[in-house]
Amino acid sequence: MQGRIGITLGDVTGIGPEVTIKALARWRAPDFRCLIIGDVARLKTLNDRLKLGVKLQTFESWDRPGQFFVLEGALLPEKLAPGDALAAEAALEWLDEAVDRCVKGELDGIVTAPVNKQAILRLGEPFVGQTEWISKRADAKRTAMMLLGSDERGRWLRVALATTHVPIKDVPSSLNSNSIQTAIELAAEACSKLGLKRQRIGVCGLNPHAGEGGELGTEELTMIGPAIQAARAKKIEAVGPLPADTLFHQHYRGDFDAVVAMYHDQGLAPMKMVAFDTGVNWTLGLPFVRTSPDHGTAYDLAGRDQADPSSMISAIRLACQIASSKTPGN
Repeated sequence: MQGRIGITLGDVTGIGPEVTIKALARWRAPDFRCLIIGDVARLKTLNDRLKLGVKLQTFESWDRPGQFFVLEGALLPEKLAPGDALAAEAALEWLDEAVDRCVKGELDGIVTAPVNKQAILRLGEPFVGQTEWISKRADAKRTAMMLLGSDERGRWLRVALATTHVPIKDVPSSLNSNSIQTAIELAAEACSKLGLKRQRIGVCGLNPHAGEGGELGTEELTMIGPAIQAARAKKIEAVGPLPADTLFHQHYRGDFDAVVAMYHDQGLAPMKMVAFDTGVNWTLGLPFVRTSPDHGTAYDLAGRDQADPSSMISAIRLACQIASSKTPGN
């Protein structure tokens, strides 16, 4: 049985449609079929203009032969300003459609093109990010964001986050031992799903030098350390808390299989230094696979036909890899 992956086009005033159709033109997953959800007219226009030759078929049922199906979502005006409210509203509708189909078992996973947080907030929606939105709609209680990518020599960074889109001033109050332990456990599960022989997790401290024994902060003693001990009690090889300024180098050279960072930029800055063009965002803990390219809407590139699809290609490849272990017959 072939697997089924959905792709949402995100904010169409950005580069989502462009990187999607370019990625489909390089599709190398014959065991999977794809359902694209969004403004199909825009996708077809790009397909024709870029002469990519992707064979798009209108979706009726999975009984029909073919590989690339399109599910027509909201029809949007041809000309929209970057971050237009119509585009933001449509992006959420397409995301909800994809999540609902995953929950019903109609899709094995989804790849989500970028949306713009500010544009969605202007709609009056309490939006933190796609990760949080999907987790809530799927009623997933234990989730974490992992960003992963490799350099040109195949050296990987895999970073799970204990907090996600939180202002720096709110990070300490947003952390607790349970959330840190969850991130450690999900990071170890992710390493297993990736087929790694070892699941050794390095855990960052929050403060410089991992708190210097309490001299530079106590979170390592009161929250991070206990979370690590609890994970170890479950036979997870977790090490730390370690100073973040050295831990990422140790991970990069192969001492660890993944890192748990305490906040967004602590983990993503080094990861993007290594794999800016090919990084992938993977939501851990969902009942289905969800990945996305590790970049934003890039309004400055939209409409110029110059967007690099490498991160979207990596996101699709990872989604298929993880879903294949759950798909009967694979």
